[in-house]
Amino acid sequence: MPTEDQVAEPAASSVALQGVPKGYPYVSSPAYLTPAGTSYLRFPGVHLVSKPQVSFESLGDFLGGFDEALDFPQYLDDPTALPDGAHLCKVAGQTCYMSFGPKRTYNTDAQRYFQNIKESGHGSVLEHANFSFLFYGISRSVTHELVRHRAGFGYSQLSQRYVSGRVLRFVERPEYVNDPDLHARFEERIDRAAADYEAIASALLERQKQGTEILSAEHRTDLRKKVQQTARSVLPNEAEAPIVVTGNARAWRHVIEMRANEHAETEIRALMFSAYLCLAAVDPILFGDYETVRYADGTQGVKTQYKKV
Repeated sequence: MPTEDQVAEPAASSVALQGVPKGYPYVSSPAYLTPAGTSYLRFPGVHLVSKPQVSFESLGDFLGGFDEALDFPQYLDDPTALPDGAHLCKVAGQTCYMSFGPKRTYNTDAQRYFQNIKESGHGSVLEHANFSFLFYGISRSVTHELVRHRAGFGYSQLSQRYVSGRVLRFVERPEYVNDPDLHARFEERIDRAAADYEAIASALLERQKQGTEILSAEHRTDLRKKVQQTARSVLPNEAEAPIVVTGNARAWRHVIEMRANEHAETEIRALMFSAYLCLAAVDPILFGDYETVRYADGTQGVKTQYKKV
């Protein structure tokens, strides 16, 4: 449940990664209330909700169809387990060269195998491993930047036309959190925006009942939509915009490198840094080459010697 604001949240450098032992890491973001009861959040909530799950047992049928001297079926007897994402990408890469015999790169050397891929820039095999996140506690400013990354990504975002003001929340920028004056202005602003939204929605509903033509519709869902799509015009970019994002490993590497660095906007940097922490925890072979960098403003990002894989 949201709580009334009392103390400032820790900086992005104190991001708490949870859920690692269960294999689905996440960063939780609590909700707060202004004295007037308006709900808001202070940093991104990042939940890994889907990752690759593979089974290669059936490949024995494929591998057994070649010359017995090649001894391809023993590929399946490799005792070293890998994260499913890395394992999938490795199988994909070795299919390109039919590298399934005893002279192949074994799973114990997977780190070196992927280092060669990253060094050469042959990142197409990384496109097979998909990871999905639920992001919340982020503003529409951030999602407008995020959805510009199209290649390798799929998005499903909250629609302000289809949801009511009951789920309306806002996002405080990190620059405001520890500045009493800016924080107070933020709370006043979102209280006003929430009140304006509610007042406009109520006025529109009244006019709808009176038969205003532009607000009329045959179905109840369309009636609500016409009110909400009009009332949302007063909402600021600070309105929260939860979004589910699915991307392949190569695409995630690209957006992390673009957005979790010193040149990125502060809010999206915090989002992508948390996403990186989750991905590195669940698949260190695909994402473990990044190093954490601390910037002068107290935020963190990443760097790698293997850019644009």
